[in-house]
Amino acid sequence: MSTAARDAAPAGARDVAGAGADRPRFVPERFAFGCDYNPEQWDPSVWQEDVVLMREAGVDLVAVNVFGWSDVEPEAGRFDLSRLDAVVALLHEHGIGVNLGTGTASPPPWLTTLHPEILPVMADGTTRWPGGRQAYCPSSPVFRERSLALVEEVARRFGTHPGVRLWHVSNELGCHNSLCYCDTSAEAFREWLRARYGTVEALNAAWGTSFWSQRYGAFEQVLPPRETVSSSNPTQVLDFHRFSSDELLGQYRAEAEVIRRHSTIPVTTNFMVTAHQRDMDYFAWAPDMDVVANDHYLDHRLPDPHLELAFAADTTRGIAGGRPWLLMEHSTSAVNWQPVNVAKAPGEMLRVSMSHVARGADGLCFFQWRASAQGAEKFHSALLPHAGTSSRTWHEVLELSRTLDTLREVLGSTVRSDVALVFSYESWWAADGGNRPSGDVRYLEQVHAMYGALRAAGLAVDVVPPGAAPEVLARYRMLVVPELYLVRDAEAAAIEQFVADGGHAVVTFFSGIVDEDDRVRLGGYPGAFRDMLGVVTEEFHPLLPGETVTLDSGATASLWTEHLRTVTAKAVAHHVDGPLPGVPAITRNEHGHGTAWYVATALDATHAAELVCAVATHAGVTPMPAAGPQVEVVRRAHDGGASYLFVINHSDDVVEVPVPGHELTQGVRTETLRVPPGAVRVVREDETP
Repeated sequence: MSTAARDAAPAGARDVAGAGADRPRFVPERFAFGCDYNPEQWDPSVWQEDVVLMREAGVDLVAVNVFGWSDVEPEAGRFDLSRLDAVVALLHEHGIGVNLGTGTASPPPWLTTLHPEILPVMADGTTRWPGGRQAYCPSSPVFRERSLALVEEVARRFGTHPGVRLWHVSNELGCHNSLCYCDTSAEAFREWLRARYGTVEALNAAWGTSFWSQRYGAFEQVLPPRETVSSSNPTQVLDFHRFSSDELLGQYRAEAEVIRRHSTIPVTTNFMVTAHQRDMDYFAWAPDMDVVANDHYLDHRLPDPHLELAFAADTTRGIAGGRPWLLMEHSTSAVNWQPVNVAKAPGEMLRVSMSHVARGADGLCFFQWRASAQGAEKFHSALLPHAGTSSRTWHEVLELSRTLDTLREVLGSTVRSDVALVFSYESWWAADGGNRPSGDVRYLEQVHAMYGALRAAGLAVDVVPPGAAPEVLARYRMLVVPELYLVRDAEAAAIEQFVADGGHAVVTFFSGIVDEDDRVRLGGYPGAFRDMLGVVTEEFHPLLPGETVTLDSGATASLWTEHLRTVTAKAVAHHVDGPLPGVPAITRNEHGHGTAWYVATALDATHAAELVCAVATHAGVTPMPAAGPQVEVVRRAHDGGASYLFVINHSDDVVEVPVPGHELTQGVRTETLRVPPGAVRVVREDETP
């Protein structure tokens, strides 16, 4: 049976509450400070030096056995845990907690030699071979059986070990093998479809198979969306993404089930909430995690890497249901997998790390402890670099550790915001499919654009899924909905109810267009949001690359225009030129007790920030003091207790923030905080009368 069909939550289920009340919690006594450790790459004589330096650096959580399968099971069925025993014992003797990996992230060469059928197959039918990592099909019953046998051995041995503080299932599940198109995956996909639709007639209706003579007579005729001579069925592609996310979640659930038979220690895996990972719906995964953990690396292929980092951290907190989370991996400096691997500037590691802490992380971990001398990641930075302890990196690591120690009282607090942004993995999958009105309109870029506008306006942001319950949305004054192309009826109704109850919403173009089956909502765009927005669009007029238009508000815009007419809405700005002069580009509609704004084009960054600032003013939302594109200002607070203002200055100028209180990193009293260029300050705010 397909692991997804057996294990996955019902399609469309969304529960961002995180781990259940009966689950063990990962609650560190201080901000966790840790790393991946790969002692199998080093002679045991090095280990003693490592643990001494770890203690010097304040490292208290070390991930081991993440890629240890070939070491722990050097040949089929023969387990040797002696080296892992020694490493866990050594760390524990030195007071360093263990984040114990199951070791299943990459099959060893003996397994792929014995069972080459487990290797993943791409959409074009080509096989991916051993020699890298994650060379397995997530649907493979052989991989499942062998991997669980390994987990059983490791969990039995260490399930009650006093040094183990956290279980680490696999590693970055789906990082390289999220979509497999082999025959085993095809059968698993068919089982998932049977569970979802029940009958082939229901599948045909959902996929619109009357088009291009695609109607199926039986589930056995269905394949994954392998490469075709023309365009693939878009709903088939969408369902394959859903299936693939569920299949990987099934692997996590199976490993976690084995662990929990032997251990009461919290279990998690490391997510990849980043711009380059779109295949796993982490909102659906969150309920299975005892603590939500994320890996994040600055991506210098993007126009603003620090903005993407902030969005990823806010999204991770949203996936965690607002609770504290753990940064499982980031880098001290350069990575090794981008076209140009840019090193962090002096002080940048501290700022980057504090950006995660400000947004709810209760721990910071790095890949890795000691920079590798061999292998594909030998030029990836580490806590202990090739240059050793005489390096700038090492001294900045010590500084970061000391800074975390000054913030102990912040631990366990949560971020407070009056603004939420709706983010949907399903819309990402569907909106970026083929045969759309414009291939230049990309979902995540539009999400980042609106998030950047909110940040530039100084507005703290929570990130929520479209399935957030009405009582969750009711916590906010303002809701931003960028390019929510795919939306279910209930999800659209919750957003409409938010506005009707007095909320303020900003919806951007190409939203509300299709239902969960990628079926166009007829009657005019923006489909599900027409009544709430009080507009109807008859036709899209996307712009050519490099083409811009002007609005009578003074704004410029690009990418998109649409032939829009107002019904109950009032036009806020019109097109001056382009294909639709005189046609509204921004509208505002009073709906119930609230207001809904529609942005029917891609505004330039300055005017997008001005717009969200104006909406925030109407909504009664106060921007964070001194916040802007180069200055992050975020507030964490304890329930009914102290609040803490984080100020992260990426600019070259001194920043002044009027915030009376006690500055923790320097241990001084402040009335007006002065933050030097490139510095981080955290203020325990005075209680207001």
